[in-house]
Amino acid sequence: MAFSFYRLAFVPVVAATTVGALFSPGPAFAQQAPDTTFFVTSVGNGRGADFGGLSGADAHCSGLAEAAGIRGKNWRAYLSTQAEGGTAAVNARDRIGTGPWKNARGEVIATSVADLHGTTNNLNKMTALTEKGEPVKGRGDSPNEHDILTGSQPDGTAFPPGEDRTCGNWTRSGAEGAVMVGHHDRTGLDESPPAKSWNSSHLSRGGCSLQALRGTGGAGLLYCFAER
Repeated sequence: MAFSFYRLAFVPVVAATTVGALFSPGPAFAQQAPDTTFFVTSVGNGRGADFGGLSGADAHCSGLAEAAGIRGKNWRAYLSTQAEGGTAAVNARDRIGTGPWKNARGEVIATSVADLHGTTNNLNKMTALTEKGEPVKGRGDSPNEHDILTGSQPDGTAFPPGEDRTCGNWTRSGAEGAVMVGHHDRTGLDESPPAKSWNSSHLSRGGCSLQALRGTGGAGLLYCFAER
């Protein structure tokens, strides 16, 4: 009889514990705000800096947002292109609307284009979250993935034609070309402005492949903004 009583008393405790684990809320950072208008892509597309041009990069942002349940927005990758073959350059700052932009926790990243490219924006490792509301690995993490593709100057404008800084306007994935990246964690090898720049820190080395991007601390990730 003692054994039977033990079984009857023990089973409900186990069941309650299991149910509690199944329905307990996840980490706070994993909850997307319904008005998310900014994120860092959680993954690249597997082809390094080759997105098939700006439209492909925009589609990558849109696809990830849709999969995360962030719908009804017009997403733009924060990328510039260089003038080439009679085609005018495109400035990243002109593609993303007027702001303000909020991350998946509802925190304001910047109130306007001017604020975003100024000294008081709120873009850093703690706020530059993915579409899933998760942080992105930075300097000191393994692997370091703080190099975010931008192809842009500090003010968000395109580089002049000549030296490739956009991996052939986002069409190269081999040993040829290079791309300008920024540090989402605002941390680099020293205290210089480029090392702390979110959008214009340094060029990739060894080309535009995913392997080359990984060599300097990247994973082919993008900044995505909802155009307003």
